[in-house]
Amino acid sequence: MARSNENHCGLNRLFAAAAAALLLSACAGWTPPADTPGAAPEEEVESRVREPARQDSAGVQVFPLQNPAVKELLADASAAETAGDYGQAAVLLERALRIQPRDPEILQNMAEVQLQVKDYEQALNFAVRSYDSGPRVGEICSRNWRTISVARERLDDANGAREAKERAAACMNTPPQSY
Repeated sequence: MARSNENHCGLNRLFAAAAAALLLSACAGWTPPADTPGAAPEEEVESRVREPARQDSAGVQVFPLQNPAVKELLADASAAETAGDYGQAAVLLERALRIQPRDPEILQNMAEVQLQVKDYEQALNFAVRSYDSGPRVGEICSRNWRTISVARERLDDANGAREAKERAAACMNTPPQSY
């Protein structure tokens, strides 16, 4: 019987050590990937993704309802991104994704942060996930395809970039004229 208790205590210690190691690794800071040649400047996300989508957004706009905690996390992530703290912005967006994992706006914001840190594969991944779970028209759709275009361009896929740019234009349906 004493042998069983010793084994049980040993397993508890092993489990506690593994849990502590896991918790400590979660506390480690997020580090952006190393710079890559032909990297997108910070202004590129604004000038090639967000601004054109806003200008073309005269048509139908679809935004999902959001949890108040998510709204606050998005505001904080936006402030961190504006301040150039992309690591903090990514952490805040990851927290928002834990609450609403399929929210197209959160996924798209994460894609844009990944463009900022020059992680083009991740930017592409998040933009595609955003498009898959989001609207097929409007600003978010346009931002998805513009992000995909920039990421593909940076990954030396000129045809994919051109195709994505064309798809961005298709997202912007203008409302019918009323007489």
